[in-house]
Amino acid sequence: MRVLGFMTGTSLDAVDMAVLETDGETISAFGPAGERKLTEATRDIMLEATRQALAWPRGAPEPAIFAQAARAGAEEHYAAATEFLAANDLAWSDIDLIGMHGQTVLHERPQEGRVGRTVQLGDAQWLATQTRVPVAHDFRTADVAAGGEGAPLAPIYHLARAQASGLEAPLAVLNIGGVANVTFWSGGDEIAAFDTGPGNGMIDLLVQDRGAGRFDEGGKYASVGRPNEGVVRALLAHPYFQAPPPKSLDRYDFSLEPLAGCELEDAAATLVAFTAEAVRHGFELVGQTPRAVVVAGGGRHNPEIMKALAARLPAPVKSADDYGWRGDAIEAEAFAYLAARTARGLPISFPKTTGVPAPMTGGRIVQP
Repeated sequence: MRVLGFMTGTSLDAVDMAVLETDGETISAFGPAGERKLTEATRDIMLEATRQALAWPRGAPEPAIFAQAARAGAEEHYAAATEFLAANDLAWSDIDLIGMHGQTVLHERPQEGRVGRTVQLGDAQWLATQTRVPVAHDFRTADVAAGGEGAPLAPIYHLARAQASGLEAPLAVLNIGGVANVTFWSGGDEIAAFDTGPGNGMIDLLVQDRGAGRFDEGGKYASVGRPNEGVVRALLAHPYFQAPPPKSLDRYDFSLEPLAGCELEDAAATLVAFTAEAVRHGFELVGQTPRAVVVAGGGRHNPEIMKALAARLPAPVKSADDYGWRGDAIEAEAFAYLAARTARGLPISFPKTTGVPAPMTGGRIVQP
């Protein structure tokens, strides 16, 4: 199948798009990839939906804004992809299937016998009707309902991507988005994965909170700051870090309050150190030393994060691009791949990646 995958991360930066030719097992070709920045209107409605989601009591009706935001997200996906396909001499009729992750506005991990909650907004039926292409969506709900973490879901794609590149195990693939997650491939089809801690999300929130922009572009603030190791230790005292994997996070699970007494530059440097130290702690938890760490996601563009990872991890750290991967498109590629697996009834989550009791299919497909 020729599948168009979409991803919009919690940074609310852009719609990422990628085309794969795949049967959900092997990858036969990599089509074009690209992105389009979110409009301010869509970004604003998603921020408000997130704010209301965080205050939404269990058992209460879902906030009315969810439906508005889902439609706005679908319209944004459609506009972005229509431009993207035309720019690459493709039409909607050339696409067999769409994989739409949707915008995460809430993610609560299961705790003490209580199932988690996860919400990704995107009007899949509207998108299918507009494009006349089936849309796979809602990839996380079944996993959460079965007691799983619902995240991360990209590990099975990380395995396929590593195999397509001829890389050898043991290998770690570290994705640094709003939250950071790692996939450990120990050989064969053996993968384990979990969220290590914050990625870019806390740094973004810090910079926004201080009125200094939307994110720390190029690590300019962190590069001239000094990390406060006492604050790093305080942040690492969060009970999440003592919990065994698999485990997952929301970008809002950690507070900026411990950084209130730090200047912006020192606070940014402290959060860089926190991100890297949380990854190092994750490696220790698993007790594996891979041959290499392949870093994907927006965090690899921050040289301070890359330097901190190189200094703290027990294996060589390289950007995904160094291996010929499209580092900005891996999540979009992953949801194209997961859409194909959904269409074929293949599992997308596993006991060692989300904590479900057995390998599970997931996702739903709506027809035009």
